[in-house]
Amino acid sequence: MLSKNLLQFLSDLKENNYKEWFHENKPAYQLVKKEFEQFLAHTIAEIAQFDSSVKNIEPKKCIFRINRDVRFSKDKSPYKTNFGGFIVPGGKSAGNAGYYIHIEPGNCFLAGGIYMPASDKLKAVRTEIFENTEEFKKILKDENFKKYFKEILKDDKLKTAPKGFPKDFEDIDLLRYKHYIVSKNISEDIVTSDKFADEISEVFKALYPFNSFINEAINYQLNLNN
Repeated sequence: MLSKNLLQFLSDLKENNYKEWFHENKPAYQLVKKEFEQFLAHTIAEIAQFDSSVKNIEPKKCIFRINRDVRFSKDKSPYKTNFGGFIVPGGKSAGNAGYYIHIEPGNCFLAGGIYMPASDKLKAVRTEIFENTEEFKKILKDENFKKYFKEILKDDKLKTAPKGFPKDFEDIDLLRYKHYIVSKNISEDIVTSDKFADEISEVFKALYPFNSFINEAINYQLNLNN
């Protein structure tokens, strides 16, 4: 479980999102960051019981920086108001499917899959879905998966068939995603309770076949083309 201190720090940061306040409160930040790292270490160990590919990942390689990249943003707030951890083979920048924990006051959620994949990896996933459609649909229709995830997030989709795939493919909708992401909202009461670790374990266990399909698709298709 995570403490209310962590959520309180993020709430305070949202109200005081400027460098002077952050520097004055850096000791408090270091404490809650360490707490989040320790929580991720425990979570990695739990996930490794059903997904051995994450077994030796260091928590520090999973945590996103709290500093925002404001170069191309109208919002010049220097800091994110959340803690995010992406548990994935090779670390958060590896470009594979993994398990994501997002802690933010009023917006806590668990998610997974692959976000903004490189073009070759996205094509690999689409090709695998095209060639093994029923296997992929079986994952999406599984009762344990549907218990936590309604559908692949469709905020960013192509309007037509992706290049190289037939437009008359019966399940073309499954190939039009630019990201393959699923998500489940979590209440703050759960986040700060002793139920959170069990909730994460159950949700991510249901997510494992989805991630496994994507990562195996990337490994197989890219090796096939090399």
